[in-house]
Amino acid sequence: YFLFVWCMATITAAQHTEEILVRSDSFLNGDSIPVRFTCDGEDLSPQLSWSRVPGGARSLVLSVEDPDAPRGTWNHWYVYNLPPSVNGLPVGASNKRLLPAGSVEALNDFKKQMYGGPCPPSGRHRYIFRVRALDTVLDLTTFDRADIERRLQGHVIAEGKLLGLYGPRRH
Repeated sequence: YFLFVWCMATITAAQHTEEILVRSDSFLNGDSIPVRFTCDGEDLSPQLSWSRVPGGARSLVLSVEDPDAPRGTWNHWYVYNLPPSVNGLPVGASNKRLLPAGSVEALNDFKKQMYGGPCPPSGRHRYIFRVRALDTVLDLTTFDRADIERRLQGHVIAEGKLLGLYGPRRH
């Protein structure tokens, strides 16, 4: 019995032991993202909220990615060093510079340090809004997402996702 419990604890520790609940008042998980939050509209970052951040978290990372992009996963927004005490962001947080003190926006794949809304060339794409809790605060001199992702290895203690869908409305 003790060996079983130890094995299960080891397996659980190797995975994320806690899940962050990510939600939005702008759209429901698995539903369409309103045009307002895309390149076809105002291109505003949507309202996001999260809960169940573990007590040991020292910072949060928020990312928005399109895994269906033609040339591989496309990053639309990347914010690191969000304080763990923050439990959400209002509509337009990136565009209106309403991010909490200490937060840093990395370069997205549009080569901008801000939110870039869904803008698929064709078809309906998935957009994954992901919040990760880290056991560290990132001390970086780079704004490159790939470098940051490498630095995250071994520091993610919990994560949660919200899925939105969008297809182009352009003519």
